[in-house]
Amino acid sequence: MKNNWPTESLESLENHSWGEIPKDESYLVTTCHKLRKKQLANFDSEDLRIMIGQNIGLKYLIPMALDTLNKNILAEGDFYEGDLLSSVLTSDSKYWKNEIGKWSQMCELFRNQIDVINIAATKDETGRNILTAFTKFEEINSNH
Repeated sequence: MKNNWPTESLESLENHSWGEIPKDESYLVTTCHKLRKKQLANFDSEDLRIMIGQNIGLKYLIPMALDTLNKNILAEGDFYEGDLLSSVLTSDSKYWKNEIGKWSQMCELFRNQIDVINIAATKDETGRNILTAFTKFEEINSNH
């Protein structure tokens, strides 16, 4: 991976253009097209949530998300407290099987913040869903 990758876009890093945004596309498709052209250093929690939720650019975006979650495990995009964590935990298991170090890092981060997550789980269903998602996430590489 290039050392200066945060200053580039996914489109540049992956050396692949999706072309022009098709007319009359959904908000999600349009947004993903735009975000592929955005410099990664300018991504916020919502940008990460959207792209990780679509399993786009995980090689670059998961490390960024882990940094964000390390600062605030319940970092929030535009939907709800913990929506970035939820997207990370439910992202493509193939990525996590190939990136066991990142998987271990996510598991450790989650366990270190379990008190914060448990408080969220007492407040609403979203917090409880995050706990359920983590149980499934742990199983991805449970033999490690």
